Amino acid sequence: MTQPPSSPPPERGLFVAFEGGDGAGKSTQVRLLVTALTAAGRSVVVTRQPGGTPLGAEIRRLVMHGGHVSPRAEALLYAADKAHHVDELIRPTLARGIDVITDRYTDSSVAYQGAGRDLGPQEIHDLLDWAVGGLFPDLTIVVDVPAAVGRARRGTVHDRIEAEGDDFHERVRAHFLDLAAAAPERYLVLDGTAAAAALHIRVLQRLRVEGVAG
Repeated sequence: MTQPPSSPPPERGLFVAFEGGDGAGKSTQVRLLVTALTAAGRSVVVTRQPGGTPLGAEIRRLVMHGGHVSPRAEALLYAADKAHHVDELIRPTLARGIDVITDRYTDSSVAYQGAGRDLGPQEIHDLLDWAVGGLFPDLTIVVDVPAAVGRARRGTVHDRIEAEGDDFHERVRAHFLDLAAAAPERYLVLDGTAAAAALHIRVLQRLRVEGVAG
């Protein structure tokens, strides 16, 4: 008996990460991009790190709203979140042909723990490369604002990371920009002080996704 031809596997979904300092405006750009992709008929899953899974939500509570966590323990907890997140959500979703848009990914740990905590960006990168099994975004969008601007936007309520001083956040900012400068083909840097609508147009122009106007 002749077997019917099997369906070809779905095309891998688009994987986009938004990075940048606290208060930069990442969440707004995530929302605008998801709206545009969905309007174009694409299936999209939106997530964040830490916190994109039940385990990640617990890790987020510990490292951002709990008591003191040593810098190395903090880095390892973030790595655990990413490893679980990729295995349980991101990689399976992409394999089904569904786009994944994440608010933060590995670069945040490299910048915050590697540069901000002074643990060594290369050491943190190597740890995260292993944790996520070499899965990196098709495009990483860095929404850049000076530390003082981010602090003003956040107001008076801060989590444990946001409460760090401007010198810490400027080290983080500088490392995001260094990462983008080293691999411009994989990054888009946006001036987060500009109008959100104008930044969104730049994102769409860079992605050039079929059916999505930019």
